[in-house]
Amino acid sequence: MGPSFNEQFDQHGAWRRAFAQQLKQLGEWMSSHELMDAAVQERLQRLEAQVRSDKVTVAFVAEFSRGKSELINAIFFADYGRRIMPASAGRTTMCPTELGYDAERAPSLRLLPIETRLQPLGLADWRSRHDRWLEIPLDVQDADQLARSLEKVSEVLRVSQEKARALGFWHDDMPDENPVLGPDGLVEVPMWRHALINVPHPLLKQGLVILDTPGLNAVGAEPELTVNLIPQAHAVVFILGADTGVTRSDLSIWREHLATASGDAAARLVVLNKIDTLWDDLSSPEQVELQLERQRVTSAEMLGVPLERVIAVSAQKGLVAKINCDDVLLESSGLPALEDALAQRVMSQRQEILRAAVSSGVAGLRAETGRVINIRRRDLDDQMAELRSLRGKNASVIDAMRARIEQEQREFDLSTTKIQALRAVHLKLLKDVFAQLGSKALKAELSELAHALQQGGLKLGAKKIYLQTFDRLRTTLDQAVASGGEIHAMLSGTFRQLNAEFGFSLQVPAAPQLESYQQELALIEQSHVQYLGVGNAIKLAQPEFAQRLVRALATRLRTVYESAANDLELWSKSATAQLDAQLRERRRSFSRRIEAVDRIQQAATGLVERITEIEASEEQLGWIEKRLQELTGQLVAMPQAMSEAETA
Repeated sequence: MGPSFNEQFDQHGAWRRAFAQQLKQLGEWMSSHELMDAAVQERLQRLEAQVRSDKVTVAFVAEFSRGKSELINAIFFADYGRRIMPASAGRTTMCPTELGYDAERAPSLRLLPIETRLQPLGLADWRSRHDRWLEIPLDVQDADQLARSLEKVSEVLRVSQEKARALGFWHDDMPDENPVLGPDGLVEVPMWRHALINVPHPLLKQGLVILDTPGLNAVGAEPELTVNLIPQAHAVVFILGADTGVTRSDLSIWREHLATASGDAAARLVVLNKIDTLWDDLSSPEQVELQLERQRVTSAEMLGVPLERVIAVSAQKGLVAKINCDDVLLESSGLPALEDALAQRVMSQRQEILRAAVSSGVAGLRAETGRVINIRRRDLDDQMAELRSLRGKNASVIDAMRARIEQEQREFDLSTTKIQALRAVHLKLLKDVFAQLGSKALKAELSELAHALQQGGLKLGAKKIYLQTFDRLRTTLDQAVASGGEIHAMLSGTFRQLNAEFGFSLQVPAAPQLESYQQELALIEQSHVQYLGVGNAIKLAQPEFAQRLVRALATRLRTVYESAANDLELWSKSATAQLDAQLRERRRSFSRRIEAVDRIQQAATGLVERITEIEASEEQLGWIEKRLQELTGQLVAMPQAMSEAETA
């Protein structure tokens, strides 16, 4: 068995810190050798931000009373020596809860009142409205205070049926899913809509985010959770009762919120929890094992997942074993097997994504800086050939050389007019693409869908409108790809002209690749269309719920469009940075050439000295190129070395 999830995540965090440090050193080294332009700086910043802010989200999903919070305690918080998340009898997580760490905020529990559902804002919008959250400071040194404070996530309100209906917890046409009606005519609903727990737990500090979700009713009532947060999690742990297996409500959660046709879009692990309820003196260990294996096989078949993804555990016994350092009980609990599965599936997937990002980013850095080095090398070669041609020549020849250089400089200055015109056309085309991917255009694309869903009654044609909407969204992205191609073609033609007329060595970077965003759009469509099943038809009949669903869609699409626009902008900077770099280097070259001729005119030794200087500069340039390959090679090798160390 390999390293546990905690150990692998700890290694992952150490790699991220080391990588960020090496990236910083690379940036400082490039700046000291004047290799930093706008495009290179942008690439460095993006790589650093991606690695530093890299998050790994693990969502725990279950119907009520499956031991979900206890499982979170056992995997992540056993070091506190007690339960941290509320998991005792009668106490359960009533609202979606995110556990993470933000160093810029003090340790705290923030709670968003459930009444915010009555207002036309999504969860993403409420996150930035800090005044609407109840904030409770947390003392991370005091486990008892921490646990007492976190019990608030299990608080409830008693409200009328009418208010429960408005909040999305009461459906006249779905009586089986409604909360129990009390003798006073009131029902219990969660007091809080969402909870954010910010604590400097070692794993959370390194980028782990734990998403603890409530049962079916609460999950289904918050579309943003269902179609945004859970689908984007890097792993989903779905918890069943070992004694009951897959119940009807479990199957409903799985089919409506978790089943995916996209394979491993996120790792799906199924946990049969509370296996200790099957341990008794009347059954032999072999009989218990046989019973568990039948439950695993049946659960795998009902959910349509490979058998190896169904893991039997006892979260409660695992927690006790960790606290009491009881290795035998820990092994019997099955918890190490689950942690190993999490480590292998989640971390290997995340590291693969980061490796690809690092390789791509470093390749871009090398291409950008390689062009600058080649410009310098070409100018040095030209200067060397020019100076060697002056050996043994008289003063009039040297004067003629100076005049020719000045004429070249005047002709070169004329290129700036054409370059300015190119910039104007380029920026206009780019602005048009940004408008296609902007929030105003996105809102217009979603207007028909929003209008259709806001109507009362059953939305029998909702799926058709969704499909039409996503057809338009795909067309928009396709147009952005086509526009990128047009800009690429325009720059290619103009660069060839500038190269021919003014001796530049401009080369347009490869056209921006936006296929990943087209794939992401397909995944979003899949999660939303899946959500339109019969089970949610009655919820969709409520305009308020439908509005929340559209807001959730808009939030996620905005992220996709903004990311695509950012990639286009980076590509654009890469192209225009070449112009800036070559203009800068060419001006320096003219200054050096004129300075060299002046020195030759003033002293006979000037020519030899200048040739020696250029030879030294060429050697230095070769060293810079070699050192750049070494530094960037170390960055590429780091993720691979980390992966090999973990699997050793």
